[in-house]
Amino acid sequence: MSSTLHRRWLLPAATAGVLGLVLAGCSAPGTPAESDADCAPYEQYGAFEGETVELYATIVDIEADQIVESWADFEACTGITIDYVGTQEAETQINVRAAAGDAPDLMIIPQPGLLQRLVADGYVVPGPAAVEENVDEFWSESWKGYGTIDGTFYAAPLMASVKGWVWYSPSDFSDNGYDVPETWDDLMTLTATMAGNSTDTYRPWCVGFGSGDATGWPGTDWIEDLVLRTAGADVYSQWATGDVKFSDPEIKNAFDMAGEILLNEDYVNGGFGGVNSIVSTTFNDAGLPILDGNCSLHHQASFYEAQWPEGTVVAPDGDIWAFITPKTDPDAGNSVTGGGEFVAAFAESEAITAVQTYLSSDTWANERVAIGGVISANKGLDPSLAGSALGQASIEILQGEDTVFAFDASDLMPAAVGTSSFWTGMVDWVTGTRSTDEVLTSIDSTFP
Repeated sequence: MSSTLHRRWLLPAATAGVLGLVLAGCSAPGTPAESDADCAPYEQYGAFEGETVELYATIVDIEADQIVESWADFEACTGITIDYVGTQEAETQINVRAAAGDAPDLMIIPQPGLLQRLVADGYVVPGPAAVEENVDEFWSESWKGYGTIDGTFYAAPLMASVKGWVWYSPSDFSDNGYDVPETWDDLMTLTATMAGNSTDTYRPWCVGFGSGDATGWPGTDWIEDLVLRTAGADVYSQWATGDVKFSDPEIKNAFDMAGEILLNEDYVNGGFGGVNSIVSTTFNDAGLPILDGNCSLHHQASFYEAQWPEGTVVAPDGDIWAFITPKTDPDAGNSVTGGGEFVAAFAESEAITAVQTYLSSDTWANERVAIGGVISANKGLDPSLAGSALGQASIEILQGEDTVFAFDASDLMPAAVGTSSFWTGMVDWVTGTRSTDEVLTSIDSTFP
């Protein structure tokens, strides 16, 4: 038995063959006794013979191979074949497929905003009771809320990322006697101290907003971190829905705070030039001057770990490590921004429910994270299974009882704002094309 992986990003017109995940001895669906898999964890899902469930997603390449690998034992033990279809066009094509009556059974949805639109159009069915029970047990209330619309639960969380990390060199800190800051004021004091060591090429911060058509999005992460830390989760949520305006004092304050670093020629942009180089510097390259000693700090999400050159040791005593953007109030709880995916159903059957339930379980979370490359906020996940020290630290943050997790606000906002005017507004702001007030008023005008 095997998982069928349609590589539509390579061969758009047809299926591209079967991924080589055939389990020895598994000759036919519904015969788990002949498989090498330990089927005890999967007995709760039932036995099926010849059932196929299509799962649609934007996940491609090696990550697609890994996710297919993660449910191989589930398939062997239940008899369900998960027909995985991965394409980078899934976010747009799902609307076409659903409107044509050709919706997949399940989809891994990368943004709550897209989930909301699909629910509003009547395409998504409510989540089964067993899935909701898993979410209540293994996920925080805030995570469940992103999959709940108008009081009805639709979709369980899947994987996650933690944003707001500040990357640095432990040896740089040790050699210069720097301490990891505990508050935003501490961070600003540290930045001013580092600026005293500036040279023609060195500045405390290295920053890059460049990302092709998506240039500007790294800047939105700065603002989101500061809105959450200064104004709190309620204001953050109201901002994402448009009830709090960009031009309101809480949001303008976040821009002003970020501007103390990003608009200061004495503080940026080590190894690249001044403030004007922020837009032309890609987010991929922006942190690398830390390794050359041309800057000391870089603000970017947990996924930036993959950008460090091969051989770079990412650890508390390694070449590179990171701390979370500090609190503004030392007595406040832990708040982090981040992203994640959600699994929603477009049809109902016992097999679909079984797959949905499994993907919302701690069993799947541990199996997938153990393969490597991802993390999850599932509370039943063993952090030690993460493939790196930073992954382990991110999981521990997500699992913290007092952690307030806020989904990336630009992903929650309407596309006309979150992936358009907010991005371009950050470019205009950091280049000085328009003033802060002009940028904020302009973004507000694009809200539907």
